Amino acid sequence: MTLSNSTDFELDVADYIEEAFERCGLEVRTGYDLKSAKRSLNLLLADWANRGLNQWTIKQRTVAMVSGDGEYDLGTDVIDVLSVVVRRDGTDFQLERLSRDEFLNIPVKTTTGRPNQYFLDRQLTPNLKIWPVPENITDVIVLDALTRIQDADVYTNTLDLPFRFYPCLAAGLAYYLSLKRAPNRVQLLKAVYEEEFDRAATEDRDRSSFNVVPDFQYFRVS
Repeated sequence: MTLSNSTDFELDVADYIEEAFERCGLEVRTGYDLKSAKRSLNLLLADWANRGLNQWTIKQRTVAMVSGDGEYDLGTDVIDVLSVVVRRDGTDFQLERLSRDEFLNIPVKTTTGRPNQYFLDRQLTPNLKIWPVPENITDVIVLDALTRIQDADVYTNTLDLPFRFYPCLAAGLAYYLSLKRAPNRVQLLKAVYEEEFDRAATEDRDRSSFNVVPDFQYFRVS
């Protein structure tokens, strides 16, 4: 038996569109077919950001702090922040996440010191607000950010996802296209897509140990 010794199979945007049309029982015939399918593909990728945590889109970033400045704009590609630390002299100190109300209710927001709390204002350009405001310019914010999947742009581009999500993307695009072009296949293709997504999402998880410890501070023996 002769093996290929190859693990570089990868689909580009045009390949995904062709596969999706075939699953709908159709063929790509016009330039508008391509344009419509690429639009659906980008909407599908946007939907994935709402479906949960995509491990490959977590990026660790650093932000240089400015003394007395407690607000920092993050990139427009940032969806959310998972964790934040302040790095001082090689030591990381975790910051506690606050809700909008909790941050608003901090009485004196100009207090300086080593930051220990943060609020992420999720605007079009997310803004990270930290408190106390930095007391120096040598500390650094290090954060794990959940970022957008890169868009499907030109048809020869490959896509920003690991190979284990290839079947899910093809199934999802076929389902999206069926809503517009093959309504008789909508239910079938939706079922296939949801099954593929569940399988991929289950595999794409953090495998660290998870322990639950009960809190007995309010437990009383009568």
